Amino acid sequence: MAQFAQALARGLTVRHIRFMALGSAIGTGLFYGSAAAIQAAGPAVLLAYAIGGAAVFLVMRALGEMAVRHPVSGSFGQYASRYLGPFAGFITGWTFAFEMAIVAIADVTAFGIYMGFWFPDVPRWIWILAVVCLIAALNLMRVKVFGETEFWLSIIKVAAIIAMIAGGAAIVVFGFGLPDAANPGLGTMLASGGFFANGFWGLLASFSIVMFAFGGIETIGITAGEAENPKKAIPAAINTVPVRILLFYVCTLGVLMMIFPWNQIDGETSPFVQIFDTLGIPAAAHILNAVVITAAISAINSDTFGAGRMMYGLAQQGHAPASFARISRHGVPWMTVATMTAVLLVGVVLNVLLPESLFLIIASIATFATVWVWLMILLSHIAMKREIARKKLPASEFGVPFWPVASYAALAFMVFVVVLLGIMPDTRVALIVGVAWIAVLFVAYHFGIKGKGHVRAELVDETGRDGETAQRGRTDRDTGTGAVRPEYIDG
Repeated sequence: MAQFAQALARGLTVRHIRFMALGSAIGTGLFYGSAAAIQAAGPAVLLAYAIGGAAVFLVMRALGEMAVRHPVSGSFGQYASRYLGPFAGFITGWTFAFEMAIVAIADVTAFGIYMGFWFPDVPRWIWILAVVCLIAALNLMRVKVFGETEFWLSIIKVAAIIAMIAGGAAIVVFGFGLPDAANPGLGTMLASGGFFANGFWGLLASFSIVMFAFGGIETIGITAGEAENPKKAIPAAINTVPVRILLFYVCTLGVLMMIFPWNQIDGETSPFVQIFDTLGIPAAAHILNAVVITAAISAINSDTFGAGRMMYGLAQQGHAPASFARISRHGVPWMTVATMTAVLLVGVVLNVLLPESLFLIIASIATFATVWVWLMILLSHIAMKREIARKKLPASEFGVPFWPVASYAALAFMVFVVVLLGIMPDTRVALIVGVAWIAVLFVAYHFGIKGKGHVRAELVDETGRDGETAQRGRTDRDTGTGAVRPEYIDG
């Protein structure tokens, strides 16, 4: 079935990566998770998305600078190894894979909930099992098929968001579908307690869901190893992040809360579907349900891709089983796809056992893993910048704006979010699970990886080159694993 190869097939174009970036910002966190965020903060959730989005943009610029300089598979897991040490790379790579696995379970859970809008009598796990099989098939095809799938799914999501903003604005102005006594606009948004309806504490409580919504956006960095021209594709995708956050989150949720009282959003289905169903606009709720289903499939597809490519990179460094570096005849790491499929099947079981409370628990745990990965990206970037200055290396072609103040501010914010997870009773389980996960990785590294004599990875500085990765690998003969492990060097 499979050939053994040392490199993934390069098949992702600028168009693919740009729309993957678009798609990563429109998923379960917006279409379903936003209900919990709105319930926690009220209209102030718009401020939470703006603040969180600004911090995420700085993380993405830090990742982008490293990805353009070192376009490799495994991305930030390898950057952490290079600039912070092998253990940092091990813990970062596996925590990202854990994040993607947890987010994928949340996404398949949301998919089952969406299908329940049309088929309330069909058990949720049946739909989840079906979508797991579909995603496995898509991810075993050539990476170009994955890119094309994400491209078209993202177009559907983007078009739907723009249509909702336009339609919502028309409802605010003309009152279509609203009762005569309705007061669309700021009157409806602020009617139930004002902007800070649940106080400052409510704003803080929303951050766990808000940051979950942005989770997975760092997958853009993973694509560098399969991009045809990473120096062009990565910056083009990352620079659209601020506009996407303002458009997809702040504008969209703002319009929704102007036409529907925020305190009546119940979270039983997507708030988008609930609102347009309540307004009685013919077929609008069904069209939106089809859109959110599309968004869920796209998100699960992207989660599986990101986790698989990270595990492939870990295998190259000797931080994962050598079988994860096996490449199929389509240029895809098929063992990692199989592993993620098994994880998603666990999600099927969890939805049978915990159908009501699963989403919030999973979202909180995913938030911890997400923020931890972002912390490691920022720390790796800071260490890289210090090395560039110390060794007087050429400046980066895609640097972080307002360095170093912006980077340290983003770092402080991420630490703040981790502390919040422990303070809030509903999300404290996320910190407990997160600390336990880090402890497991510590034990696994020190007893299973450290001291095995694995070869360092080779990370060539691409500054001033044509954008094609100069990554090379060789077999670790000392351990007998046969894994391809890049050795880092500065160009």
